[in-house]
Amino acid sequence: MKRYYDLHIHSCLSPCASDEMTPANIAGMAHIKGLSLIALTDHNAAHNLHAMANAAAEYGLIFIPGIEVNTIEEVHVLTYFAQVDEAVAFGNTLYDALPHIQNRTDIFGNQIIMDENDQFAGTLDKLLLQAVPFSVDDVVRMAKTAGGCSVPAHINRDSFSITANLGFLPPGLFHCVEVAKNLPCPDLDSNLKVLHSSDAHNLGAISEPVETLNNISNAKDFVYFVNGI
Repeated sequence: MKRYYDLHIHSCLSPCASDEMTPANIAGMAHIKGLSLIALTDHNAAHNLHAMANAAAEYGLIFIPGIEVNTIEEVHVLTYFAQVDEAVAFGNTLYDALPHIQNRTDIFGNQIIMDENDQFAGTLDKLLLQAVPFSVDDVVRMAKTAGGCSVPAHINRDSFSITANLGFLPPGLFHCVEVAKNLPCPDLDSNLKVLHSSDAHNLGAISEPVETLNNISNAKDFVYFVNGI
């Protein structure tokens, strides 16, 4: 079965995202737009994943728990997991490793945690837009060990992408990449799977029902798909 997807969405936990990006609002907009498969991928933290899983279930959406990691090379890597608890544990490792630089809400925005009823439950103090002290190779290895998979984000952008910051896509490291639409893209190995997602930071930016994946019924299926199993 074909599933319309958006696998790169930020909630109000990410300081660069709108405060309106609560789990319930994200799930509701995804449902209105006709999507059936979504992921939440906040920066370097997983504190809204449980709330997002509940909201997705309320709308009958397949939910993939994820995190967008900012590596020490300032490369954004999307990590996805079969279970929310796996993603939360990985997210805690990332957050604990972040430098103790406080978020400035007046400059970067709020970092809001929501509870399972889509109510305010607190904020995170450390700035999530920092780089963790782990390399791209480290993140891929750590995510796989934790039961997940890794996809380099928006590889054809000129900032925070693996091709811009490393100058190349390391051969054999990834089975799947994310390509931003409407931008030039380098030639890719024909064996690579390609995803196109929104990187939505506000509700209107969540993808329209255009991109599809076949035969993905749950998060475990997706992790297998990305890992080339």
